Amino acid sequence: MQQKQHLGWILVGAVACACWGISGIFAKALFAAAPGMTAFALTQMRMVTSGVMTLLLTQFTGHHLLRMLATGRSIRQALVYGLVGLVPNQLFYFLAVQYGNAAIATILQFVGPFFIMLYMAVVHHERPSRLELISAVVAFFGVVVVATNGRFTHLALTVPVLVFGLLSAVGAMTDTLTPRPLMDRFGSLEITGWGLLIGGIVLTVIHPHFPPVHVTGAVVGWFTLIVVVGTIFPFVAYTTTLRHVSPTVTGLLDAFEPLAATAGSVLFMGLHLTPALVVGSFLIIVAVMGLSYQPRKERR
Repeated sequence: MQQKQHLGWILVGAVACACWGISGIFAKALFAAAPGMTAFALTQMRMVTSGVMTLLLTQFTGHHLLRMLATGRSIRQALVYGLVGLVPNQLFYFLAVQYGNAAIATILQFVGPFFIMLYMAVVHHERPSRLELISAVVAFFGVVVVATNGRFTHLALTVPVLVFGLLSAVGAMTDTLTPRPLMDRFGSLEITGWGLLIGGIVLTVIHPHFPPVHVTGAVVGWFTLIVVVGTIFPFVAYTTTLRHVSPTVTGLLDAFEPLAATAGSVLFMGLHLTPALVVGSFLIIVAVMGLSYQPRKERR
């Protein structure tokens, strides 16, 4: 029975990671259904809506959702998490999706752990292990293969897709590191809920004008899928899985994110899967999986 429960939680974690991956497909479909929609506006709406819903869920689970606002220190830390952690991660990802596709955007964002490794080496003087260095070289080569489609003399991706994709990987790093000061005092739902809401509100204050979008059933449906299936469900499911499955196993489950994004893009978005994209994606996934065996591997 215990083994079945363990396998069940592994399945839940895999589904959660797959949902993160297909959220980019939902976003691409939303951009097609609402031509006036921008990545900036989508990020604003997703963060505010997801933040409110997550905080309500926090209240229903017995936590006092206002306790993070009790001190100036926690408010400042929540601001840093929302603006420096979540906003770059989500905004640059949606920009990469808008200019490219969900598969490429997710694969490029997947190299985020290597920016964490670089940060730890430069700021905290933690010398990378041999496996980390080998993984970094493999991942870099994988990105080059994806970016050039195996023809190393020119870019196969547009510059915006490559730049925004790699910036979203930097955002994945800040998304991992900035909430750390809050983690030993507050629950993960509280931290994420306030981070999302604060980030979304600040973006709305900076740019309060939304593009003209004709609201249809398809637009509402895709946005709902982005919020519920692509944001709230996978976060709750994944953080719950962490309580029942070892970090090494959950690190391996992360591979379902780019795999789901790629499979969904091929099946539903007409993505042509070239041999170079397959090889490059495989190299990146294997390299990141190599980091899952490191005792200091960072979690999202």
